[in-house]
Amino acid sequence: MSTKTDALTLAADFAPATRDDWRKLADGVLKGAPFDKLVGKTYDGLRIDPIYERARNATAIPARPAGSPWQIMQRVDHPDAASANAQALHDLENGATGLTLVFAGANGARGYGLPPTKEALERALDGVYLDAGIGIEFEIGPQSRDMGQHLAELLAARKISPAAVHVRFGLDPIGGGGVRGSSHGPWDSIAKVFGDKIAKLAKLGFQGPFAPADGRVIHDAGGSEAQELAYVLAVGITYLRALEATGIPLDDARRMVYARLSADADQFLTMAKFRALRLLWARVEQSCGLTPQPLFIAADTAWRMLTQRDPDVNMLRATIAAFSAGLGGANSINVLPHTLALGLPDAFARRIARNTQLVLLEESNLDKVSDPAAGSGGIETLTRQLCEAAWTQFQDIEKAGGPFAALEKNIIQSKVAAVRAARDVNIARRKDVLTGASEFPNLHEKTPAVLDAKPVTGLSPDDIVIRFDALAPIRLAAPFEALRDRSDQMSKTGKRPKVFLANLGTAADFTARATFAKSFFETGGIEAIDTEGFSDPAALAAAFKSSGAALVCLCSSDKVYAASAVAAAKALHDAGAKHIYLAGRPGELEAPLRAAGVGDFIFAGGDALATLRAAYERIG
Repeated sequence: MSTKTDALTLAADFAPATRDDWRKLADGVLKGAPFDKLVGKTYDGLRIDPIYERARNATAIPARPAGSPWQIMQRVDHPDAASANAQALHDLENGATGLTLVFAGANGARGYGLPPTKEALERALDGVYLDAGIGIEFEIGPQSRDMGQHLAELLAARKISPAAVHVRFGLDPIGGGGVRGSSHGPWDSIAKVFGDKIAKLAKLGFQGPFAPADGRVIHDAGGSEAQELAYVLAVGITYLRALEATGIPLDDARRMVYARLSADADQFLTMAKFRALRLLWARVEQSCGLTPQPLFIAADTAWRMLTQRDPDVNMLRATIAAFSAGLGGANSINVLPHTLALGLPDAFARRIARNTQLVLLEESNLDKVSDPAAGSGGIETLTRQLCEAAWTQFQDIEKAGGPFAALEKNIIQSKVAAVRAARDVNIARRKDVLTGASEFPNLHEKTPAVLDAKPVTGLSPDDIVIRFDALAPIRLAAPFEALRDRSDQMSKTGKRPKVFLANLGTAADFTARATFAKSFFETGGIEAIDTEGFSDPAALAAAFKSSGAALVCLCSSDKVYAASAVAAAKALHDAGAKHIYLAGRPGELEAPLRAAGVGDFIFAGGDALATLRAAYERIG
């Protein structure tokens, strides 16, 4: 038996493909349309081409040690500390390798969180072996800023050395102020307290890191990838300066700062963003005269991408996000449970969040290759573009006096608001698709269970002396969900709004546009009444009158519209339709169709949200 592997020569029988070969094929499909039709743009204006060649001579970006898994973090956010403790122990017994202790009032609390007390900390960590190598991360708010000292006292009582505990303290005064839109003092005074607090914790023996530059502040508010990176850079450097002013050498200070980024369902942009941050931070360290060392980057799957409707799809979004963050080199990942936008997640949702990462690590082995994106033409290009765009925006923040000053002047907020406005337009027009919310809705879906826990309120700081615009978290699906909520309220009295689909011709004529119209209206909670095809206007009008619907939408092909739509619209108008829509662009028929009673035309790229809101006004 031969032990030599024979060469596979099949590919050698074909000439190597070139970019010119692909371009000729692409031009054939475009049929004279401009090539730029295939080019995408990010919200930072970065160009995304349809095809890339391999990036030659690319090298891997240092991140986690080769073959090392990221920390599988699990949120501990139940308002009852005893219940939170039971959850934490269960999570650790079933695969989690870290706990994120979320205190009420923290940026990422999402309405819940542990009580901000020493007693709650002790109860939540009861039975947790803190020196067993697990990761602990604090997410704190104004009322819980002394959790580091409380932890030190707890460790002393248990006779555990602080150096044996892997804890990230979450001390982020700039991020907290940015989300709340306020501060209890000017940055100079805050920076001194901040630096002294970290110096004290380090003196106790804690290894840190202590202070996150938290990109979720920007991402949650609807900002872009470059804006998130620029903010993280600016905050990280500001914290380095504060620590250096306290007397901590820069070589020690850099190990006290870490970053947190949001990971969303845009796979390539997420991977490029995590890679870009490492390159950007390495440049910062070089500028400080330091030899670069890999920055600790914590990842949270994105809050803004979660939907309340069809929340099972959130599992898919979280899987893509965790996949992308892991391959992008994240050191820890916190998957937000898929029902978090509905309330406090139950055991099933927590298990799915945990197992999402376990499957990626233990079955897909994603941690076995360091920087697998290295050499990918598309991702390498995106990484470089993000670095350039983020560095420019970071310089703008520096020119404004740093992130705190830029927040005071509303510079950061205005730029984020501009991106959010552009994003809102694309969501309203359903160009940015949110499956289950803005596309493919199910009006009769079952709402999954969440825990019976009331949101925590009344924790706003009472010592505010500086106010500015808040970078308030959003969820992208909220405008469509508000219409669905309105419809559900109406359904309780048996009056859910309905639209009659006036299908003309045969199934081959109307199916495509009837399917589009059904999805269009039901994303706003307006139930679509489907029908067989009609050719007789009188029969169509009779069917409409018996449906009980106030709204009607004509659906068919352009050919059938030309022959029948005007007569059908007149019959429906005479039958009492409050408003008539037509699925498709009207073209040359617009004037006669409007004269016959058609009020609006719905089509891909139209402002669905405005049309749906106007429909509710029409039906009262």
